[in-house]
Amino acid sequence: MKKYIQILKNDDKKHRKSKNYSWILLITIISFVISFAFSFIAETILPGVNISLGIILILIFILIGVIFDMIGLSVASANEAPFHSMASQKVKGATLAIKMIKNASKVSSFCNDVIGDICGIISGSAGLTVAHKISTYFNINPLTTTLIVTALIAAMTIGGKACGKNIALNKSNIILYETSKILSIFKK
Repeated sequence: MKKYIQILKNDDKKHRKSKNYSWILLITIISFVISFAFSFIAETILPGVNISLGIILILIFILIGVIFDMIGLSVASANEAPFHSMASQKVKGATLAIKMIKNASKVSSFCNDVIGDICGIISGSAGLTVAHKISTYFNINPLTTTLIVTALIAAMTIGGKACGKNIALNKSNIILYETSKILSIFKK
């Protein structure tokens, strides 16, 4: 048994690259900028909108989080071989898909952790604003309203991501292909 564990440890050492501290710093800065931008949008727009539009904005943030979570998991679980075949035939987005797969940990970290988590935080923050509006408009206890709204946001986020993960695992190559095709429009 110890022999097999040592083999596994040695194999892990082969795959382990040196820590890329510049990537960690870059992703931290990107997280700050994106979080700041999303928060600014939520905090400046939400107080001036009605309840319906506030709910729609929350749903958009949840949907963005779910979509990026699906993309991150798709990249991490996609099969590289079909994309090499597509790249040899000059199919748009195939080369980018290969690059994404080769950098799966970074792409997954960006999609799942940066965008996904920021959307979760912002939707929760926006939910507090909407909960306050609901409690004021309908004269309902603010604590009750806040608890219900935040619980609904959490449930929709978790349920959406659970559903998205199932789709991402079953359709990883298709999701990656469609994503890379869209991204290749912007890549020059």
